[in-house]
Amino acid sequence: MTSPIRTPRPPGAAGARTRGSRLHKAIALGLASGLAAAGIALSTAITAGAAAQGSLPADTQLYKDPTSQVVRWVAANPGDSRQPVIARRIASQSQAVWFSNYSPATVTSDVRAVTAPAAAAGQLPVLAVYEIPNRDCGGASAGGAPDLASYDAWVRDFAAGLGDGRSIIILEPDSVSLTTCLSAQQQADRFASLARAGAAIHAAAPNAKVYLDGGHSTWNSAAEQANRLRGAGILTSADGLFTNVSNFNTTANEVAYAKNVLASLGNPANLHAVVDTSRNGNGPAGGGAWCDPSGRAIGTYPTTNTGDPAIDAFLWVKPPGEADGCAGAAGTFLPDVAYALASAGASDPTTPPPTTTPPTTTPPTTTPPTTTPPTTTPPTTPPPTTTPPTTPPPAGAACSVHYAIASAWTGGFTTNVTVRNTGSTALSGWSLTWTFPADQKVTSAWNAAITQSGAAVTATDLGYNSTISAGDSTGFGFQGTGSSTSSPAAFTLNGAACTVT
Repeated sequence: MTSPIRTPRPPGAAGARTRGSRLHKAIALGLASGLAAAGIALSTAITAGAAAQGSLPADTQLYKDPTSQVVRWVAANPGDSRQPVIARRIASQSQAVWFSNYSPATVTSDVRAVTAPAAAAGQLPVLAVYEIPNRDCGGASAGGAPDLASYDAWVRDFAAGLGDGRSIIILEPDSVSLTTCLSAQQQADRFASLARAGAAIHAAAPNAKVYLDGGHSTWNSAAEQANRLRGAGILTSADGLFTNVSNFNTTANEVAYAKNVLASLGNPANLHAVVDTSRNGNGPAGGGAWCDPSGRAIGTYPTTNTGDPAIDAFLWVKPPGEADGCAGAAGTFLPDVAYALASAGASDPTTPPPTTTPPTTTPPTTTPPTTTPPTTTPPTTPPPTTTPPTTPPPAGAACSVHYAIASAWTGGFTTNVTVRNTGSTALSGWSLTWTFPADQKVTSAWNAAITQSGAAVTATDLGYNSTISAGDSTGFGFQGTGSSTSSPAAFTLNGAACTVT
C-alpha cells in the first residue's frame, strides 16, 4: 500500500487495513454493553480510582484543516444535492491530519504547515503519526520507515515542526496492539522506539499531548493492553492512550474499556484517553464487517467537553467519507459514503462550518493525495465471525486466482488473494475454496469471511463485495500460522475450478 503524507491508512482504518490476529478478549465489553443497552449517558462522575480530571479545557477549539478533502469537495460542488448535509455535518468539523509518508527531507515543514495556521487560529491540531517500521505486519497497510533508527530520526524531525503551541499526537495506530509478526525482541525494540518517540515529541514540543495505541474494546483485553503500553513507555513518555481509531465500536464501550486500561495501569493522574467517534454513531456493522460497511453513521462531534474527567476528547481521527478500500480506493473522499454517514440519524452540530476558503492554487505537499493507506487503521475490528450464507452462491464460474504471500516470519505469514471473474456474466455472491498443503491455519481475515475445517478452507464474500462483474476482480487477505513455503495448488469458485496465476 502506498503511504502518502497526512492521510489515513489504514488501517483501519480503517481502507483494507489488515490488523493481524486478534485475541478478542474484551474485558470492558460486558459492562459497556449493559450501559449502552440501558441508555445510560456518559456521566461526569468517574469510577473509583479514575484519573482526577481531564487535561484539556472543555472549551478547547480543535483545528479544522481548510485543505482537507471534504472541505475542498464542498467548495467545488455548491450545486450538489448532498453538499449542504456534508458541509454542515462533516466539513464543519475538526479531523486528524495524517503523516504516513516517509519523507525525511520535508516532514518538519509538512508539520509546520499544519501547526502554524492552527496556532494562528487559536485552535488545537490533531496529528496522526503512522510511520513505524513493519506497520500492519506487512499487510495491506504495509510500509513505514526502513528501520527503527531511521524512524527515531524521522520522529525527531516531525517533532521539530510542532512548535510551542498545543497539539494532540495520535502516535502510531495499531503499533502496540498488532505485533503478531514480531519476535519478542523485535516487539521490545519497537516499544522502546515508541517510548523514545514520545520523549522526543515532549522534548521538542512541551505543550503536545501524546497518546499511544490502546487498540479498542474488542481487540486485546484491557489488562493485556495495559501491559503492552507499559512497555511502550506510557508511564514516562505519553499523556494517555487512544482507542477505536477507524473503527465503529460505541462510545460507551470504548470509554469503559479505556477506563479499564487506565485502571490496569494504576490510574496515574497524568494519563487519560481519547476516543475516535468519527463513524460509530450506529455502532459496529453485523458480522464484524469493517471495510466501508453500510448503515454506519458519524458519531459524537469532535470535542474536549466529554463530560468525563478520564476522557480528554472525542476526536474524528478517521476522516468520515474517506474510503477504507472497498467502496473506493483507500483514502479517497467519496461523497456518497460521506452523505450516508452524515444523514444516518445525525443532527446538525452547534458550531458553524469553517469560513476559510480553500486555496485555489495547488495545495501544499501536506494535502492528502487521492491514494492513502487503507483506513490506517489494519482492521482495528476483529475478523468476521458470521457463518457463510446458508443459501449457496450461484454455481459455476469462470475464474482465475492469484495467491501471494505478502510477508512471512517464523511461524506465520500474511497472504493476499485476488479472484478474477473471467466469464462473460457477473457473479452475484461468491465462495472460494482450497486445501492447504501443509500445516497452515488462518487466524484472521479481511474482506472475506473465512472458515476452516482441517486443511479445507472456504472464503465467502461479505455482502458489500459480493458482485464481481465480468472481467473484474475482488481481493481479500488473511494472516495465518504455519509454514509459508507451501501454497495451495487448486481453487474452486462457486463449484468451478479456477486457473491459478
